Amino acid sequence: MDINKDLIAASSTPIVLAILAEGDSYGYAILQRVRELSGGKLEWTDGMLYPVLHRLERVGHVEARWEQSDTGRNRKYYRLTAQGREQLKEERRQWLAVDATLRGIWQVMHPMPLGV
Repeated sequence: MDINKDLIAASSTPIVLAILAEGDSYGYAILQRVRELSGGKLEWTDGMLYPVLHRLERVGHVEARWEQSDTGRNRKYYRLTAQGREQLKEERRQWLAVDATLRGIWQVMHPMPLGV
């Protein structure tokens, strides 16, 4: 299934914030988590993820630190800030409103089974 790039872009902030709410993480692990949570429907690339992380860092929603992994490789870990947790609450509120609106419209105008 190809998901519209506008939808992917619009959903990237709440997805990243939600993943980081689970705990600190680094780029590759975030990409894997997106794939896992979407059942393989979202296949993000580095080129899509890192601008989102950098923007979230710039606005104070995440903080980053470098750590050395068990293999000796340096990784940049990201963590959610208190401001980021508040933003996640707001993102969730907005997405739930959009989701409820679309479900209501589709149910009234174009009934179809969920999951289609």
